[in-house]
Amino acid sequence: MLEKIFGCGRGYSLFILRVFVGVVFAAYGWLKLTNLQGFAGFLEQAAGVPFAGVMAPAVAAIEFFGGLALVLGASTRLAALLLTGVMVVAMITVTLGKGFAGGYDLNLALLGGLLALLLAGPGKPAVGGDL
Repeated sequence: MLEKIFGCGRGYSLFILRVFVGVVFAAYGWLKLTNLQGFAGFLEQAAGVPFAGVMAPAVAAIEFFGGLALVLGASTRLAALLLTGVMVVAMITVTLGKGFAGGYDLNLALLGGLLALLLAGPGKPAVGGDL
């Protein structure tokens, strides 16, 4: 019964995943881009990340532009790969020790979405070819 109701939308499942995951990353990336000094301070003091002044703009840009790429379906696999790297490092350095109450749950869910997009590609509709 549910197949009859929802089965017709199967082709849009990756599009929906892409948009939701992309919006989350673009929003978090924008917050970091507009407060780079604060984000760099957090990376250095709370997470102990070396070269925080270099890493902060790199992470913020990957999150923002990678999120936009996911929303548009442009270079989806490349964006998902870069964002996966950011997520794994964030999970190890920031949220792993705090557990689910400290944001690990969101990171884990986003990582799952990124891995699905990395393996499956952008789906349709998408702006460009997939790298």
